[in-house]
Amino acid sequence: MILRSRVIWPIGACGLLLVPAPAGAFELSGGVSLGGVTAGTKPRFAVSPHAGIAWPMESGFLVTVSDVCSIMPATNGRGPGVHNQTSIAVGYASDKARLSAGPSVSFYSMLACGSTIRGRVVGVSPGVHVQASMYFVGQLGLSVSAALEWMGGSSGVLPDGVAATVVAGPVVRWSTK
Repeated sequence: MILRSRVIWPIGACGLLLVPAPAGAFELSGGVSLGGVTAGTKPRFAVSPHAGIAWPMESGFLVTVSDVCSIMPATNGRGPGVHNQTSIAVGYASDKARLSAGPSVSFYSMLACGSTIRGRVVGVSPGVHVQASMYFVGQLGLSVSAALEWMGGSSGVLPDGVAATVVAGPVVRWSTK
């Protein structure tokens, strides 16, 4: 099962990247969000840079690849934490808004506090990602992304389960149109 998912994700990614788009019509977006990550029972401050590339079609159809990396600075001797999520999605785009949804994969290594123990959790999680961006002043806007992912494995700190991530913050897009 693990080998199959290691092969299917890259093949699917390459397949989506080959979807025809009008020549020279792609958008780059990026920003930084500030917030918190709760892994277990204790929240931690996080800085979350996000970036993406989108290929909007004339019909409004959209293909995107995006990445959100939440970095939790070290607050003790156990080091920093990181949760990186990459997604490939399809959706709809207009001049003022963009909405997309699709599968994602997350890589994480972060400090977590369970009900009785504290420790580092490390893993890879499949999931689903939804992102909406609204552009209010030219190329400047607000982006909100949400994800659900299955965090499993043999962690002695936290039980297996579904994890939710919500990130919101300013976004700037650069377009070749």
